[in-house]
Amino acid sequence: MQVAEFNYELPAELVAQEPLQDRSGSRMLCLDRNTGGVRDRHFKDLAEELDPEDLVVFNNTRVFPARLYGHRSGTKAQPLSSRNPAAREFLRGRVEVLLTRQVSTEPNEWECLVRPGRKIGVGERLFFGSKDELEAIVVDRGEFGARRVRFDPVADFLGVVDEIGHVPLPPYISRGDATSDRERYQTVYARERGSVAAPTAGLHFTPEILNCLRKKGIETAEVTLHVGLGTFQPIHVDRVEEHRMHSEHYSISSQNAEKINRALQDGRRILAIGTTTVRALEHSAQCSGGRAVLAGPSEAEIFIYPGYEFRVVGALLTNFHLPQSTLLMLACAFAGKEGVLEAYRHAVDSKYRFYSYGDCMLIK
Repeated sequence: MQVAEFNYELPAELVAQEPLQDRSGSRMLCLDRNTGGVRDRHFKDLAEELDPEDLVVFNNTRVFPARLYGHRSGTKAQPLSSRNPAAREFLRGRVEVLLTRQVSTEPNEWECLVRPGRKIGVGERLFFGSKDELEAIVVDRGEFGARRVRFDPVADFLGVVDEIGHVPLPPYISRGDATSDRERYQTVYARERGSVAAPTAGLHFTPEILNCLRKKGIETAEVTLHVGLGTFQPIHVDRVEEHRMHSEHYSISSQNAEKINRALQDGRRILAIGTTTVRALEHSAQCSGGRAVLAGPSEAEIFIYPGYEFRVVGALLTNFHLPQSTLLMLACAFAGKEGVLEAYRHAVDSKYRFYSYGDCMLIK
């Protein structure tokens, strides 16, 4: 398959730049993956779309302020001259680093993406924060702006990151992060710190919606997958089959694995909240060699595109995804490429809001 097959036209004004005031106020496009039929509903109707026997599985990862602004050795901070917070920091600091994954604690080394990517080489020292609170050296270089950096020891590294870091809003949100994004770009059930992007399908949930599910008798379970390069790294090849996914760490507790496997044994439908939940469940089942998940930690390298046979997931709640992305391919694998792209055309015509802070889609 060609990557170009997974394309669609999207007017720029449909890309949501701000979250709705009410998390659960978003629209929900319902797609029947067997017939291709679509219905326009609202997320508050979710419980009505589910059966009491369903098991809903969430990704409880927590986003941390993984975007750092700083400067290179031999440069000085520049005067602030922009009203855009992200642009101001970039002008002032000259360097932007997105921490994507910690690879060791002693020494404290991270995989990251850097900007400007071409100019930052191995051996260069980087400084972050208005008072150079963090200092690092580039120890390895990868493709497409990827670097491995080693931070000098500090008493409370994560505390400093929380203090000087920025919410890693995606690039299609054309504004700097605001204080409100620290709460809003986070699910209400987030617990396990480690993601550099939100599992956005979960952003619609509120305590009231979760309570509606409980009142209907719907069981829930959780997995933890820390969103990193495997989820949002663009595809740089022409053929789908040639793309290689970055691994992402996930874990499933024994209690949650028991819930999921019991539902599978009983023939109950499992609704995955978001594509990251799908990756964790399906990779775990793949490792088990059957239709069951394994308890414990692992690394998800699975690439799901049309032709994949799902072992666990029977329904999917997801946001709308970028053209030619691995996330769109996963949705197409679940509901068929033509059906999903036709649903996207309907969403465009109906003025749905797209991407992280946008509306959602229920596929069952």
